[in-house]
Amino acid sequence: MQYLPNIFFALALATGIGFFTMNIRKLSRNIKLGKDVNRKDRKSERFKNMIMIALGQSKMVKRPFSGFLHIVVYVGFIIINIEVLEIIIDGLFGTHRIFQGVLGNNLYGFLIGTFEVLAALVFVSVIIFWLRRNVSNIKRFLSKEMKGWPKNDGNNILYFEMVLMTLFLVMNATDTPFQEASVGNPISQFLAPLFNGFSTEVLHLIERTSWWIHILGILIFLNYLYYSKHLHILLAFPNTYFANLNPKGQFTNLESVTNEVKLMMDPSADPYATLETGAEDEVPEKFGASDVTDLNWVQLLNAYTCTECGRCTSSCPANLTGKELSPRKIMMDTRDRLEEVGRNIDKNGGKFVDDGKQLLNDYIKPEELWACTSCNACVEECPVNIDPLSIIMDMRRYLVMEESAAPQELNMMMTNVENNGAMWQYSQQDRLNWAKEE
Repeated sequence: MQYLPNIFFALALATGIGFFTMNIRKLSRNIKLGKDVNRKDRKSERFKNMIMIALGQSKMVKRPFSGFLHIVVYVGFIIINIEVLEIIIDGLFGTHRIFQGVLGNNLYGFLIGTFEVLAALVFVSVIIFWLRRNVSNIKRFLSKEMKGWPKNDGNNILYFEMVLMTLFLVMNATDTPFQEASVGNPISQFLAPLFNGFSTEVLHLIERTSWWIHILGILIFLNYLYYSKHLHILLAFPNTYFANLNPKGQFTNLESVTNEVKLMMDPSADPYATLETGAEDEVPEKFGASDVTDLNWVQLLNAYTCTECGRCTSSCPANLTGKELSPRKIMMDTRDRLEEVGRNIDKNGGKFVDDGKQLLNDYIKPEELWACTSCNACVEECPVNIDPLSIIMDMRRYLVMEESAAPQELNMMMTNVENNGAMWQYSQQDRLNWAKEE
């Protein structure tokens, strides 16, 4: 019976880590469904981006108020959970605040006191975030894609953080030996009087209950991340590392199309050479993207990293003028469809069985795609370097090259270019008349 709590703790820890590992494997599998793209170049620049943007939160502070609050929660939550290492050691070996004996009362008390201040700041910041989401009527939190689960998910995380910070402070406040031995516990010392008159046994029960719920809550939170927008806590680092480093206005070209154009422009080229060399095999099965498996793995990583903050949508000129397009919805729809494909694979023994659905039309409508001005405002605004525009352009490429389903105005322009060598409906002889001086 003496070792029963330790055994239970070890089982809970192993179960939590086991489920987390399963979720990470499923996440990795889903991302790898995307097509290959080379992001191994310019390693020093990529590492710098990751340090500055993911770790340093450099793009968050472009909106100072919410950016500062996010940094408080981010730093506080991460640093406070350093204590989890002590909890794990205590839980496995039956010790109690083992670092207090190692570091001494003064240093240990100072560290825990620092953690308490951060916990209080996190709690206050989380309350402000809750008010901004649910009371302040901020437009980017009221979009139609933020109804139901996305709204509840954002609140659930805030509740998680409130409870975990409260448990941490209550645990310290009811640990009488710790309060007596430590120097200056700036927050818990004010909570301790709330428990005056409680017997030692009751105080110990409250402290142990808080301790157990705290660590179990962290394990639950860890596994909840996979189903939450807060997966960006983990994925922001690889996402910023593998982000596109080319100038934002530079679009990718299909190699097969580029080669075809070069062939057409070379009068000495043999148009039948590709047939003789077998190079026709390099032509892709599909031009552009109509489903998630047509996208590359970085785009799928982007979808899982989306924080649903709405900065992209709030800066999108198409959205601001009442168009259907919401870059945030593009990323959310991509993730939802990818999850659906993943469940299909799990259900069918590791193979995808056609479900008659795809990302285009079933999730994202053509009118959303054609509303995009390709201005890159969404890419510039994203605090973790997500690129909704790349997905939009790949899907528009599919509509044009596979289905000839461009808007009438665009079809007319392309017809004029093909027939007249210019966007306007002039004869080739007259197409440069506009440049003549009058």
